[in-house]
Amino acid sequence: QVHLVESGGGLVQAGGSLRLSCAVSGRPFSLYAMGWFRQAPGKERAFVAGISRNGTNINSEDSVKGRLSISRDNDKNTVYLQMNSLKPEDTAVYYCAADRFASYYSTPPVQVDGYDYWGQGTQVTVSS
Repeated sequence: QVHLVESGGGLVQAGGSLRLSCAVSGRPFSLYAMGWFRQAPGKERAFVAGISRNGTNINSEDSVKGRLSISRDNDKNTVYLQMNSLKPEDTAVYYCAADRFASYYSTPPVQVDGYDYWGQGTQVTVSS
């Protein structure tokens, strides 16, 4: 059984920063490519950023490039999402996800069904 627990969400003013964390337990963390997704009210869950098992291959959605960045610490079994220059349109529930079929270097998937395990989500609210 694999468990993913997000933390670090909250309320922040536009232009501010937050760092989300996702702690993974149950199996060796380095087995998984990891992704961050978000879901705003009334919208579908959408890809934000992903990182390969070894941390060298990163992809991200165009609208967040330069503001939101993903990283991982395989010694701490944790993946992070650093969020800078936040905008009201970044308001959403943020989810981390793990892909158990990823090869060591492969580009993380961008689709929801490319991931096998999900956290419960953490709310990020950006006020204008």
